[in-house]
Amino acid sequence: MATHLLTGAGSGIGAAVAQRLLERGDRLWLLARDAGRAAELRERFPGAETLVGNLADPAKLAWAFGHQTLPLELDSLLHVAGVVELGPVGDTPVKVWQETLAINLVAPAELTRLLLPQLRQARGHVVFVNSGAGLTAHAEWGSYAASKFGLRALADSLRQEEHGGGVRVTTVYPGRVATPMQAKVHQQEGREYDPTRWIAPESVATAVLTALDLPRDAEITELTVRPGR
Repeated sequence: MATHLLTGAGSGIGAAVAQRLLERGDRLWLLARDAGRAAELRERFPGAETLVGNLADPAKLAWAFGHQTLPLELDSLLHVAGVVELGPVGDTPVKVWQETLAINLVAPAELTRLLLPQLRQARGHVVFVNSGAGLTAHAEWGSYAASKFGLRALADSLRQEEHGGGVRVTTVYPGRVATPMQAKVHQQEGREYDPTRWIAPESVATAVLTALDLPRDAEITELTVRPGR
């Protein structure tokens, strides 16, 4: 039975991944921003363990984990949580930049640092669910794309650093996925939201599990998923 720690399990891709892992009998640790959210996740995913830590304040993650019991080994660390706020660079305030970079980039880096001993022990796998915006930046996507370009760099550096010890690193680049975040993006863009036009979260979950389940003689380093309609 493999052990996984997952961010973003509350909705969208994260919820789909968590459900798939739970259904096949794996052990789940789910990161929650506060105790109330942790209780909601345990109710939604029976048998899952929870850790409390606010990704919006990555400097406090080490302190928070120091007061909780962590898994002894981790077969995977799955970074799925993220935020987006669209707007021209000329109109984007510092607060948006700081929050976006904290949650989408700095927190994954810190979470990975804190859990690397457990991942190394298990010769585990780190998966970063990135975005098409981590490959191409468009107008009004500046802060989000910058965070995702940075996340790509983080994954590439981590892969080179940890490859010799057997830790695998995968970046998944989904296109537009039918999630609550996508509904928010459409609202910000002033467009009508039709979820049937976009990738189902379950399809991205399948891509993530494909990377996790690949035999140890190979490694999927990058995987791009695009809408098929």
